[in-house]
Amino acid sequence: MTAPDPRSFMWNEALVMIERAEQLHRQFFEPGGAATCWQPPVDVFETERDFWIIAALPGVEADDLSLSIEGDLLRVTGQRRLPLAARAADIHRLEIPQGHFERNIRLPGRLLRLDHSELVNGCLIIRLGKR
Repeated sequence: MTAPDPRSFMWNEALVMIERAEQLHRQFFEPGGAATCWQPPVDVFETERDFWIIAALPGVEADDLSLSIEGDLLRVTGQRRLPLAARAADIHRLEIPQGHFERNIRLPGRLLRLDHSELVNGCLIIRLGKR
């Protein structure tokens, strides 16, 4: 077995950093960006037969989620609602995003099918089969 090329790892890390910078720019500098929609962080893994996506969605109910696939694009949308107890409370700090969210994840040039999705411990776990 050959060792992974460190240049490939560094390139992938650079792409991740660029995506994070673009996400921050969209959220804070585009008109209405932060107030109208937030983007949950995701991890994406690829195996020989599947893509696995894990999205951090603490406090989001399954009924408030929607998944769609269009070719090589997975769209995760939904809403995180403020807990009932917090709606009548004086809020001192609110760091976890609330309201509508949307995350579009383009996967490398493949047609995909949704094989499985579930919410586990505040994470949405999605398995997409390659066609």
